[in-house]
Amino acid sequence: MRAWTVPWPVMTGGTMNDPDGPTHAGARLWAQQALARLRAEAAAETPVPLRRYPLPASWGISLYFQDESQRPTGSLKHRLVRRLIEDAVARGDIGEGTTVVEATAGNTAVATAYFAAVLGLPFVAVVPGKTPPAKRERIERYGGRCHLFDPPVAIYDEAARLAAELGGHYLDHLTSAAHVEDWRSFESVGAALTAQVITHEGGPPVWAVVGAGTGTTSATLGRHLRYHGYPTQLAVVDPENSAYWPSWVTGYPGYGTGMPSRIEGIGRPRVEPAFLPAVVDLMIPVPDAASLAAMRHLAATTGWSAGPSTGTNLWGALRIAHGMRQRGETGSIATLICDGAAAYRSTYYDDAWTEGKKLDPKPYTEVIDRFLTHGEWTEP
Repeated sequence: MRAWTVPWPVMTGGTMNDPDGPTHAGARLWAQQALARLRAEAAAETPVPLRRYPLPASWGISLYFQDESQRPTGSLKHRLVRRLIEDAVARGDIGEGTTVVEATAGNTAVATAYFAAVLGLPFVAVVPGKTPPAKRERIERYGGRCHLFDPPVAIYDEAARLAAELGGHYLDHLTSAAHVEDWRSFESVGAALTAQVITHEGGPPVWAVVGAGTGTTSATLGRHLRYHGYPTQLAVVDPENSAYWPSWVTGYPGYGTGMPSRIEGIGRPRVEPAFLPAVVDLMIPVPDAASLAAMRHLAATTGWSAGPSTGTNLWGALRIAHGMRQRGETGSIATLICDGAAAYRSTYYDDAWTEGKKLDPKPYTEVIDRFLTHGEWTEP
């Protein structure tokens, strides 16, 4: 992850306040200034690179990764959180001095802390009580404060309560993500991925492969592909314990597993509001150990150190490549590097940790090696 720097002063109190609080004019001016700073932050970003994974040239299949780990806060969530903050400011839910509250200890909290700092706002992340110090430090690095709370399933209600108590705003990304992305736009993450592949290949990918956390990425990408008439098919990869795959298979939107995903960033025990099953052409359930095997394989063979959800993407993309070869098809596959490996060195990359979780990536590493060497795909 990049060292954190904000290339502009954070916002401070305005000068158009009357004795009883901000006037309408003052609030409007603050919102305009805040939105300008968010636009400036976006404009200051360097374009994220598109990386080509080395599949055998004789296959006639290209596999591309858009590297979202190069965002300022190191993950795919950076873009989504900017949209969430922009929406809340434009709606008037976030104003000068508003305390922003979110319920997560992951990349969403890190990005929210960053954008709160850009706007000079306090941020509180409600996190499970056993959240490791290293994860809390990632949030605190940007000026955020961690509010530890148990049980973990109750952090969402606690965040809503705390925001009300503080007179702040609960961002509630799992619900709010459904309406903040403009799926028609060529600036959305899925649209940018498609455009980059077109530049390199001369046409859109045959398949796009993404995971589902909030469900926003797949919903935005699926609608964008349809709206612009691309023939690209959309596959969503889903880890163990997640509700998305069984809900998609059964057609029951209320499906719930009651168990958390072990692959950070994707998989949910319920189907979140942003997820649109109708735009998904294929869902691929991925064993958690397979995600780890693919994540480690990616780092070992390419030097691209990424998190476990990227491993899930790679496993699904290789499955797609196998199917294409069986059907005699050629073309390109596009997916994402969702975040970097820095936050996972003591967990998903640590053999003692994975053994404690009863996750054995070795059999799935053999599947990948055999496929890339002999073109055969046989799962354990």
